[in-house]
Amino acid sequence: MVVLVSGANGQLGQSLQFIAPNYPDIHFIFCSSADLDISNLENCQTVFSKIKPNYCINAAAYTAVDKAESEPEKAYLINVIGAQNLAAVCKQYATVLLHVSTDFVFDGNASKPYSEDDIPNPTGVYGQTKLDGEKGIQATFENYYIIRTSWVYSQFANNFMKTMLRLASERDSISVVNDQIGTPTNAVDLAAALVQIALTDNRQPTTDNFGIYNFSNEGQCSWYDFAKKIFEINNKNIDLKPIPTSSFPTPAKRPKFSVLDKTKIKNTFGLEIKSWEDSLKTI
Repeated sequence: MVVLVSGANGQLGQSLQFIAPNYPDIHFIFCSSADLDISNLENCQTVFSKIKPNYCINAAAYTAVDKAESEPEKAYLINVIGAQNLAAVCKQYATVLLHVSTDFVFDGNASKPYSEDDIPNPTGVYGQTKLDGEKGIQATFENYYIIRTSWVYSQFANNFMKTMLRLASERDSISVVNDQIGTPTNAVDLAAALVQIALTDNRQPTTDNFGIYNFSNEGQCSWYDFAKKIFEINNKNIDLKPIPTSSFPTPAKRPKFSVLDKTKIKNTFGLEIKSWEDSLKTI
């Protein structure tokens, strides 16, 4: 079973490399953007013609939410054109595509966790390009799993947890938004879920399971709650202040509520998902 992973140097790509030794029966091939430029169809075709993977996990994405507002073309190239290119070559080589999307496809105005059937309504460039990428895949072929996730962090690359720990070493006081609610997701847990989907699909090839799924850790919190738990677990003594979103304006609007309902992915693939607090303790 050959699994090609794009975006190998990113947070999710590194998390997949971290867990790969746990799956000796899978031959993982990790491609950085230098090895596989998903925005270049010809390059995608060249790579796929050599590897002929059974599965492709697309961990490549433009994820700079605020920067996307001033770099829409760059975000579109990676998140839309890139997704369409991978879908096209996956179709050509009978490869199943596992594509990672985001809670930012929603506007955050819900009062209960979002299900896969809720209507997307992105409020910024990043969310719109991720949604357009989903649509591009769906318009190309049927053999895909689109996994929407949220608030991803890990011991790898840049993320909220690492930023908080860095700031704690530089400052005596930090202010963090307390009126945006979501669920932190450990990228290593997300990586394991993606591999589980591929393994299940490989054992039981059926078109019935293809489609969109939500994955995050269990539970919900604010960014302030998340920061507080990070400092607690890492024994950091710092003056942490809760502030409203209005006190921390950003170029891109954030969803006020983006908790995801995981019922479908748990039922379909038999996943047991850790709480965000328990998963945070594992790093």
